[in-house]
Amino acid sequence: MPELRRIPVNGVELNVAIAGTGPAVLLLHGFPHTWELWTDIMAGLSDRYRVIAPDLRGFGVSSPATSGYDAAGLAEDAAALLTGLGEHSASVVGIDAGTPAAFLLALRRPAVVRRLVVMESVLGGLPGAEDFLADGPPWWFGFHRAEPRLAETVLEGNEAAYIDWFLDAGTLGDGVPSAIRDAFVRAYSGTDALSRAFSYYRALPQSALQIAQAVSTARLTVPTMAVGAQPVGSALERQLRPVTDDLTGHVIEGCGHIIPLHRPQALLELLNPFLAGEAPTTA
Repeated sequence: MPELRRIPVNGVELNVAIAGTGPAVLLLHGFPHTWELWTDIMAGLSDRYRVIAPDLRGFGVSSPATSGYDAAGLAEDAAALLTGLGEHSASVVGIDAGTPAAFLLALRRPAVVRRLVVMESVLGGLPGAEDFLADGPPWWFGFHRAEPRLAETVLEGNEAAYIDWFLDAGTLGDGVPSAIRDAFVRAYSGTDALSRAFSYYRALPQSALQIAQAVSTARLTVPTMAVGAQPVGSALERQLRPVTDDLTGHVIEGCGHIIPLHRPQALLELLNPFLAGEAPTTA
């Protein structure tokens, strides 16, 4: 079982799961997840790596925060977390809400990020996802951003059903282990918990501006792998291709959005050679 620690970063405390020894691998989750999203991935990597999986700022049982949910803020949290754990660099893996922060960290601080893996997200501020967004962003983006606190008001008392919808959709109907499902439901129950989660969505315009400004003056130089499934597919790879020096792309067939829970072994088959510096076959 991973060790759970609380690490102070940038005015908050992050709840962090840590397993194994070796070069650091930092795992950044999305919505509606906690560090438990990575349970199988941590088990599969911890024999060779020190695997670090935080609850992001304001998510799970990390400290509440009133700000800092933009990509730059979350990237700074990630950098401070590594420093707080005595790590000078790490391979960084992000999915969903963790992807913009992982991308911006690697772009702005390439000395900190040895290798970058990003999954199942599109990056505001970068072109290339027009086909994926042809019918507009996923419906919940607007719902979660609506003010004043519309989503929190509507969902109060119905959090479990709402989380279950995402878990079912994100595994193409297969579902997730009950213990992990219950952990996610606990983490997102109550209006304050929901409001913190939705603060990430409300910061998306700011995050997009940060990313657009960053790529206007720099390229992504660290070895990068973009992994897609359903529904994002290869959209993220298409976005990254013009701004990345060393990019590998893969789409996992028959896999839903929540890749680490739905197809963990398929993901490990990509992560293991990539993190070791081997060159996977481009898909």
